[in-house]
Amino acid sequence: MSNVAFSAFVCLFFVCCSRAMPTALNQEAVNERPVIGILTQLVSDDVMKPFGRTYIPASYVKYIESGGSRVMPIRLTLTTAEYENIFKKINGLLFIGGAADLEASDYARVAKIFYRLALTANNAGDFFPIWGTCMGMQLLTVLVAGENLLANTTAENIAMPLNLTREAHSSRMFQGFPDELMKTLTQEPLTGNFHHYGVIVETFQENEKLQNFFSVLSTNVAENGAHFVSTIEGKRYPFYGVQWHPEVNRFQWDKKLNFPHSPHAIQLSSLLAEFFVNEGRRSLHQFDNPEEEASSLIYNYTPIYAGNFTGYEQLYFF
Repeated sequence: MSNVAFSAFVCLFFVCCSRAMPTALNQEAVNERPVIGILTQLVSDDVMKPFGRTYIPASYVKYIESGGSRVMPIRLTLTTAEYENIFKKINGLLFIGGAADLEASDYARVAKIFYRLALTANNAGDFFPIWGTCMGMQLLTVLVAGENLLANTTAENIAMPLNLTREAHSSRMFQGFPDELMKTLTQEPLTGNFHHYGVIVETFQENEKLQNFFSVLSTNVAENGAHFVSTIEGKRYPFYGVQWHPEVNRFQWDKKLNFPHSPHAIQLSSLLAEFFVNEGRRSLHQFDNPEEEASSLIYNYTPIYAGNFTGYEQLYFF
């Protein structure tokens, strides 16, 4: 090879490589070992009381794990100082569905502590996401509004498509969703609903605190004709809520219940789990040492089969 040809080869090589490899990464730090906290739910059914005071359906745990995170169960019997310490270690928080007083219960008390910690942290540039499912979304509206604005929006054991708003197509939650799935989401019953209460659209629009805090990404119509908010996203904060249950699409199978199991329903559940866990990856909170981390995770508990007395295949009790 002549010197001229060699020089041209070298030049071409470096031109190609300069295009293939960025000169600087210039990207924000990412936590590749996230831990999402799940706030335990109060046991209210008599058949469940012999097993523990609080519980987490295994479907929520599997949902978070499927997105690439580990799970820390958070009990309702700790002190404020202990919750503050936990907050410094986890990378996000999930409020699950269930039944509890959203203003006076221990569930509401503990949620309020974490909500205030998350507000303060995000205001200081310390990224921390929160997700609320069903009653968890209702709880987020109570925390933001400072009052309970729920009304009868019964949609019990019904799978429905979503009425997406204009904000949905520019949202963080649905960013990157395939166009086909976004279209299908408005046509096929991909979202399982199991609730009696929610926030009516008109109530949301008339409440300044909710309007300023959240964008409405979707709405639905209840059995009584009430038009309710079904998906929300924080405008300034990484807080998200769905009145429906994305975890059931892949992890609950009771034939008496209308759990969507179509390919599109599975895809929806998968993408949302990955979305929220990726939000958690942006949090750099961490445990003080590996031993403390290991002792805090859900792996230390064994779920029990509960299909004979609940709608869940498995439950963790605490």
